[in-house]
Amino acid sequence: MQLVRQNEEKAAKTWKRHSGVRARAIVAVLLIAALGSACAAEPDDRGGGAGRSGDGGGGGGGPVESATEKPDRGGPGPGVEAARKADAAKKAAAAVTKSQALRAVAAKKWKLAKTPLAAPPPPAVKPKITTRKGFEVTGGATLPPVITNVPTKEKVVFLTIDDGSEKDPELLRMMAELKIPYSAFLSDYVIRDDYAYFKKMQARGVSLQNHTLTHPYLPGLSYEKQKKEICGQQDKIKKRYGKRPELFRPPYGNYNADTLRAAKTCGVKAVPLWSSEAFPDHMEWREWDRDLHPGDIVLTHFRGDEEWKGSMPDMIRYVMKKITDKGYAVAKLEDYV
Repeated sequence: MQLVRQNEEKAAKTWKRHSGVRARAIVAVLLIAALGSACAAEPDDRGGGAGRSGDGGGGGGGPVESATEKPDRGGPGPGVEAARKADAAKKAAAAVTKSQALRAVAAKKWKLAKTPLAAPPPPAVKPKITTRKGFEVTGGATLPPVITNVPTKEKVVFLTIDDGSEKDPELLRMMAELKIPYSAFLSDYVIRDDYAYFKKMQARGVSLQNHTLTHPYLPGLSYEKQKKEICGQQDKIKKRYGKRPELFRPPYGNYNADTLRAAKTCGVKAVPLWSSEAFPDHMEWREWDRDLHPGDIVLTHFRGDEEWKGSMPDMIRYVMKKITDKGYAVAKLEDYV
């Protein structure tokens, strides 16, 4: 009996080993049969049967394309792209309409004669800036350009405000609600008593630029002293507001070759002067025709009732009437220079 039991156990082990082999063999046979069936179902592309659509019956592999449906290999077609552009333009127009409606409400609140016009989108590429004829200095080809006007065909002008002496909170609210862009050219000696005022201005999207530390007559100073005035203010603005200005306006609009050389060493890219100056009750003009032109830079100052016949909001009301009456919008200088 023991011998029979041993033989049975040995036979069982042998069966297990061979059954695994048999199972694998069966799976292999089934797989080969399935592949053969798939090949039989595939059209013959070497003749006889129907060849693959589009390949002339010559085979060659790759995805099968029908005559009417082909994969999109080049992104959206012209119709889809045109629809997207039309939709984007429609949304942009709706945004401008909404913005102008809000402007109209603000214009009424702040007693403007007319609602300010909407500026066109900024240029995709900034225009090339060169020094105005008659404003050159010796060796100025490599120095920051001095300009009074930005080359553009758009009916836009640029509003700039100098020094920082008057800190009228009404100006901040008025300009923010009217959405009128402007650039502030600051002198440290008059802003140091209230740096926070200009921080609020910056938070409203205003660019803070350089107008020297103490507002001196620069051509009367040595190169080193001019550099201290300009670079010193670069450092002050960087420390207080986080960014070194790229634009610099010399006090009184006076400069020489040393001024521009010093400005360049401090990181200045351009020197915008102005073509007209705004007050609460009149304009002063640099140009012979006493008029606005596309790309003109308009100067005014942080002043108030003590020095003017009116407040800063009065000045904005006056200059915006002149600008709007002539069909111009105010754009942001830094978008163009």
